[in-house]
Formats: sequence, C-alpha cells, structure tokens
Amino acid sequence: MSEPLPAFPAGFLWGTATAAYQIEGAVDEDGRGRSVWDTFCAQPGRVANGDNGEIACDHYHRWAEDVALMAELGAGGYRFSIAWPRIQPDGRGPVNPHGVAFYDRLVDALCELRIVPMATLFHWDTPQPIEDAGGWLARDTAERFAEYAAVVADALSDRVQHWITLNEPIVHLLCGYATGVHAPGHALLTGALPLAHTLLLGHGLAVQALRARGAQSVGITNNYSPAWPATGAPADLAAAAAFDGLYNRLFTEPLLLGAYPDGLRQAFPETTALPELADADREAITAPIDFLGVNYYFPTRLAAPAEDAPLPFELTPIQGYPTTSFGWPVVPEGLHHLLVGLAERYGEQLPPIHITENGCSYDDAPGPTGAVHDPDRIAFLDTHLRAMHSAISAGVDVRGYFVWSLLDNFEWAEGYAKRFGLVHVDFETQVRTPKSSFHWYRDVITATG
Repeated sequence: MSEPLPAFPAGFLWGTATAAYQIEGAVDEDGRGRSVWDTFCAQPGRVANGDNGEIACDHYHRWAEDVALMAELGAGGYRFSIAWPRIQPDGRGPVNPHGVAFYDRLVDALCELRIVPMATLFHWDTPQPIEDAGGWLARDTAERFAEYAAVVADALSDRVQHWITLNEPIVHLLCGYATGVHAPGHALLTGALPLAHTLLLGHGLAVQALRARGAQSVGITNNYSPAWPATGAPADLAAAAAFDGLYNRLFTEPLLLGAYPDGLRQAFPETTALPELADADREAITAPIDFLGVNYYFPTRLAAPAEDAPLPFELTPIQGYPTTSFGWPVVPEGLHHLLVGLAERYGEQLPPIHITENGCSYDDAPGPTGAVHDPDRIAFLDTHLRAMHSAISAGVDVRGYFVWSLLDNFEWAEGYAKRFGLVHVDFETQVRTPKSSFHWYRDVITATG
C-alpha cells in the first residue's frame, strides 16, 4: 500500500473528462450534421479495425446513466465537449433545437447533482461543410466558430461555470493537418502552420462572444509535452528548443505574451506561414483568460535530425520507464517539471491552471467475477497526483484535476483498441462496469475533496 495522498487546497475541483465524438454516438439522429470525423472514419484504412463513432458509448441515449456514475464517483466537476455539428449542422446559420436540448438536459442534471460543468466548445469535430469551405486554414472559420460559441453561450452560460474554447489545438494542427493521422486527414507538414493563427483567432473571438453573454470563467486547453534533449550536444539542445517552441509555446505565448515564440520562424525557415499579429487580431487573441487547461501524458525526447529531414528535430524513444498499452512512457515527474516550468516561464502572466486531462490506456477486461481490476492505472494516477501536489507545494496555482477518461471510448485513429476509462464499456452491449481505479479515485475524492 502506498502512503495516503497529501492534503490538497480547499475547494480543489476533482473531476473526469470526455469528448463528444468519442462517447456520444447518434451521429445521424435529431438533426446532427456530419463532422470531419464521420468522413474520416468512412475512408478505408484511416481508423484501426475500421471502427467509427456512430455508436461509441451511446452516451446520447445513456447520458443519465453516465451522470449517475459521476455522482457515484463523487466527482465535483465534469469536463465534456459540445459537438458543433449537433448545434449547427452546417457549421453556420440555423440552430438545431434538438442538439441544444440535449446539452440543456445534461447540464441541468449535472447542476442538480452539484457537479460543476466545464464545457469545451471544440474537441476536433469540425462540421464537414466548414471543412469543405477551407476548414481551419480559412480565416472565415474563426468567425463561424465565434458565432457558434455565441449560440451555445446563449443557451448554457447561466449554468455552465467553466468554458474551454479549444482542446489541444497543437494536436489538431499536427495530427489533423500536418501528418493526416487524424481528421480531416491532410498531410501538409509545415504547410499546416497557418492553422495556428486561425485557431488562435477563433479562440479569441469565442472568448469575446462568451464574455458578452455573461461567461465568468473562460480558458483554453493545451497539450504539453516537456522537451527532453537526447544529449547535451548543441544540436540536440537546438532540436529540443525547436520542438518546445512548436509544441508547447505556439498556443501559449500569443495568448499570454501577444507574440509568437522567439525562434519559431528561424526553426522553420522554409515557411512564412505565421503572420505577424496585426493589432486587431492581437487584441482578440490576447483577451484575458481565467484559467489555462493543461493536458499531460508524457515528455518527448528530441535529437538533431538528419541533414535532409523535413523538421528541425527527430523524436527518439524514452528508455527506462514503464509504458502504457499505447507505448507511452509513464513519467509522473514530467508533470511536476511541466507545471513548475510554466510558472517560471510566464510568471504573473500565467493564470490559474486546471489539469483538464491526465490518464492512461491499459488492456483492461472483466475477470471471472465480472470485476475489472486495473492496478497499473491506479499506480499511474497515484504517482501523477503526487507529482501535481509537489508542484502545488512549490507555488504553482493548480485549481482542479480531471481524469481522462470517465469511460472507455472511441480513441480516434486507434478506434476501440485503447481503453482509458475509469469505467469499462462493453461496446457490444454498452454495459458499464466501474473498474478498481473508479473506486480508488472515489476514495481519493472523499479523502481529499
């Protein structure tokens, strides 16, 4: 048995997280439009085993059961995403009342159980008509996103306490547009960099729309991966710096400092993709945020690239750590160093932090009695909570922690092959079975929350 977890600050918010396309299903019901993920999944070879999100966890129909699970867990907060094509089937214009009603019911149920709603406006499911018009490479998408934000805020801002504009924009840029392993499936390499400006502008305009409708707590969620140089050689240090500028700073410094990261254009000299921040855009992008959502899974080890490589760094394996079923290294101290590093880098410009995702994939299955034991996940969460606490003790203002994920779900290009949930889902029957980690986390919340 490990030592009990230390005490966390009063009012610390314990919760779980999900995303609409990964759990909702019902992709053709009640007026929902098509998203880029519907299109992507229909293309052979894009998703493992030909899986798709047409049913997923059937949360659209089973949401009350899932909210009851959160109540059983004792969760103080729930981070969920709203499906843009369920609200505006074409990404613009008429609002789908059935889509609004779904989230209205969900938020009411959360509030009734005193579970704080944290709504994410964009978790990668762009309406297909918006993608057909240029997607996030088109400046107009930022305007459309702000209109969508206004529609959602009109419906829910009286009850939703925390708002997140974008989830992991760097992952959407790299996986959806640079390499094509996620929807919409473009492989533009460095040609995807203009996406950053549109996403940042969309964030800023959405912040303005949310504020105008009374939203009190607004932020963005970035995925961070500490950049570890493979050696102390100058070339490896430069490679790590280039990765850090792209992955960790591109969607942070324009928001907090009003400029793109120093050295980014030099690291990618073949592109002029990042425009200078014109005054009007800077004003929108730097609109103050109330919190920074931080997602952490693992660090990245970087080495100098080959002479003819398309990128100024090469990813190399991290040795000496256990790995998840995804092959990701389990490095809890990376979370401590990430949080302390953010505080040191941005100082007073850094708003309070919520850990909006942290979790792990393991090959969980029910045993002979039907129980699902996942000791590796418990160990993962325990060590990461301790690392987070050490950062709080060092002075970092962390206000909440949301486990990824409440449910086993559709894991993007991996389909249903990877299980991140505190609750096991049998995707044939949709039976939910809380795992050992669910009961462990419930005890953590009871003891510390």
